[in-house]
Amino acid sequence: MRQSGRLASQHKESHGVEGIFGSEAKTHDTLVRRVAMSVMKYLEAEYPRLSFRHRNSISKSEINSALRSLDAELGQTLFVRDASIQPDGGIIEVKDDLDSWRIILVSEAKYQGKDIDNIRQGILVGKNNDQDLMVAGNAIERAHKNISEIANYMLSESHFPYVLFLEGSNFLTQDIIITRPDGRRVTLHYDSGSLNRLDRLTAANYGMPLNTNLCRNKFIPHKDKMIMLQAASIYTQGDGGKWEEGEMSRIMSDIAET
Repeated sequence: MRQSGRLASQHKESHGVEGIFGSEAKTHDTLVRRVAMSVMKYLEAEYPRLSFRHRNSISKSEINSALRSLDAELGQTLFVRDASIQPDGGIIEVKDDLDSWRIILVSEAKYQGKDIDNIRQGILVGKNNDQDLMVAGNAIERAHKNISEIANYMLSESHFPYVLFLEGSNFLTQDIIITRPDGRRVTLHYDSGSLNRLDRLTAANYGMPLNTNLCRNKFIPHKDKMIMLQAASIYTQGDGGKWEEGEMSRIMSDIAET
């Protein structure tokens, strides 16, 4: 009930969905989609003999079908017929020599944490408007669903071209100091449990390094078996900066070509 009350209060005070998710998050989502489309044009120009396509979504039924093709016990459960996942940047595929479409890029963007902008503007937050920092939310945990579903769909592949771009004060990798308009300096500690949400995402890359192309699946021998890891490539503006279109394009192109 307390969580429900906080969300209701936030929804009311911030004028609904626009306030909860914020214009910055929407801009971030739009940017990654725009870059994904430009990467597709680059691939078409760079590899003219190949056929590419972009999809906005992939259906749960298609994911289940891919699982069943591996083992009849898999992909059996589906409650909502039109259920699907819609990564922010969509899905780019290439047609292979057998005329099958193969995923080569899935891109997503998450913006969370306005503390840097709030401090620079002199805005205080919290129930009594007397705090510099807002306790981080859990919106980014929805990213895990899309990552897991694409991993299911690509279980037969030896690559996992899922890239997640993070931006905002909840994704710092180092301490930063921000100055308020009145001259007071506020330190944002990257390892603060109330601020940082990176640890809630690194389960998707098995704790491997951030800002690294992890597209090639990792195979680990253990006793009498081989374990395949499908790791998302997680990129973050760890100093509180903002993603530039050119840098995102370079990263996405590298992953697609890998």
